Amino acid sequence: MIKTFNYLFVTCFGIGSIRFAPGTITSLMTTIFLYSLFHIINLPNITILIILLIVFIYSFYAVSEYIKYNENKDPKEVVVDEFIGQSIPIYLYEIAHGSSKDSNEAALFYLYIFILFRYFDIKKPFPVSFFDKKFKNSFGVIIDDVVAGLYVVLTLIIFMVIKSKFF
Repeated sequence: MIKTFNYLFVTCFGIGSIRFAPGTITSLMTTIFLYSLFHIINLPNITILIILLIVFIYSFYAVSEYIKYNENKDPKEVVVDEFIGQSIPIYLYEIAHGSSKDSNEAALFYLYIFILFRYFDIKKPFPVSFFDKKFKNSFGVIIDDVVAGLYVVLTLIIFMVIKSKFF
């Protein structure tokens, strides 16, 4: 039973088993899921943070168990790391905007975040590539996407600073 649960967890309920672009589809589904939590259901930020932290912490165990007997230590069907990496910039965007949330502006920023995350996750600039290549375990599988998510945050901060100074 725990093996089945871990499989469903690391593949985000089977999304990772999709043949074409499972990481991109997971990132898109994560974006839609978080938009729903923040803007349709209106869950409190702390509740969403607790959900994300539980997923983050449990993912180390689940991925470790899933890849334990697998020759490939970063199989494409493991996409919970995309969920985590995509969630970081979205959550930080939401808490930065506090209670003044415009759903249309949020949808546009979610699109920017989605595109930027996929770019950094696919291109793997340093140190994303370092974690991807150096750590062939659950840490490496997850942390490279965390760093890609942090690159998105940094990119958006730079964009907003430039925008406020020059436009």
